[in-house]
Amino acid sequence: MRTRFGVDPQVITLALARMSESVGNSFLIVVLPLFIASDFVTGNTFGLTEVFVTGFVLSIFGFVNSPLQPFTGRLSDRTGRRKVLVLFGLVLIAAASFSYSLATTYWHLLGLRVLQGIAGAFIIPTTVALVNDLADEGNRGGNMGTYNTFRLIGFGVGPIAAGGVVAAGPYSLSLGATTLSMTGFDAAFYFAASTATLAFLLVLGLIRDPDVEPDDSDESVIEGIAVFDRTGTNLLDPVFALGVVSFFMAVGIALFATLGSIVNARLDQGPEMFGLQFAAFILAQILLQAPIGRATDYYGRKAFILVGTVLLVPTTLAQGLIPGVVLFEGVVSESWLMFIARFLQGVAGAMVFAPALALAGDVASEGQSGSTLSVLTMAFGFGVAVGPLLSGILITWGFVVPFAFGALLAAIGIVLVVTQVEEVNTPRRPVPFVGYVT
Repeated sequence: MRTRFGVDPQVITLALARMSESVGNSFLIVVLPLFIASDFVTGNTFGLTEVFVTGFVLSIFGFVNSPLQPFTGRLSDRTGRRKVLVLFGLVLIAAASFSYSLATTYWHLLGLRVLQGIAGAFIIPTTVALVNDLADEGNRGGNMGTYNTFRLIGFGVGPIAAGGVVAAGPYSLSLGATTLSMTGFDAAFYFAASTATLAFLLVLGLIRDPDVEPDDSDESVIEGIAVFDRTGTNLLDPVFALGVVSFFMAVGIALFATLGSIVNARLDQGPEMFGLQFAAFILAQILLQAPIGRATDYYGRKAFILVGTVLLVPTTLAQGLIPGVVLFEGVVSESWLMFIARFLQGVAGAMVFAPALALAGDVASEGQSGSTLSVLTMAFGFGVAVGPLLSGILITWGFVVPFAFGALLAAIGIVLVVTQVEEVNTPRRPVPFVGYVT
């Protein structure tokens, strides 16, 4: 059964579950720094600054879940049971989110963040593999785009609401003669746990494992990640090449995240404007992932990946050149120029990630979706974790340097897409300039 847009109803349900879980998980991006800065958390930092501890607690999620994703993806292939792994991950997410309300030291937070990273490793590759299993070559792009759209809506909504939930506390709830009270932080953590619980119920009640034969090969996880093209056609395996491009894209996107105070001072703006600029990328993704994914079902995947990678170069570099762009001087403020640059970078990202997942899904053999697609999700996760650390180092050489480095990575990505990535299925309406025969 398919909807009128060619999206499997189970993919819609899975997307809603990920949206719910993402709302709660992204809550923590705003809540945890506030919690660490509060009097509720104490302990020895071993000489590290509070800012460093905050950054480490937030980034450890990506560094834990990314290297584990190929293993959980492979496990889902070998067992043929993806649903139970997703449910297990959601239980861990809910338990960790609730347990933040009991945390009193920095190391409690670090341990819970590690637990959430492990949970993410069970959820991320297995849900993407489920989407791939439920789709086929004629609608895989639309299904991937729709799934990513809902997930990003959740990721975007969470931080917007989180600060308000904390600020509105403490809360009191009267139950007859008993009054329950909780801090704003407790309310935020309970809410995050409830969104994961809702996601658990959606998956438990409405998602089933597709009829896909388990992969019973003896190939290890490391052997399953092919770096070089085994057919001899190109130098690199196409999925590995797409993973590298996804990593480069994620690094370029995430460079902006840790530069809030510097950007605000440079553009003479407040934190609210920085929040809008940060969200501009997500807004573009929400608007364009589904239609672009659907378009790749007709025009092919490579055309969009190539155009998106090309667009990443100027949109990333432009962020490092503002102010100093005189083309729109007197017409658009420098702050809004940054917003536009971030939005266009989001357009580029939308043209790369969902089509890359769809193309990797086209390449994946039956029963190997988890292993194959985990290469891309792992690469993207590493990029998101590495980007902020790189920008913090490179900014010491000048404001433009991190963004110039991100643009250089995107330029290398263009070469990889042109030379190492090929269309697997013949597009219904091929785009002539891409050159499908490489």
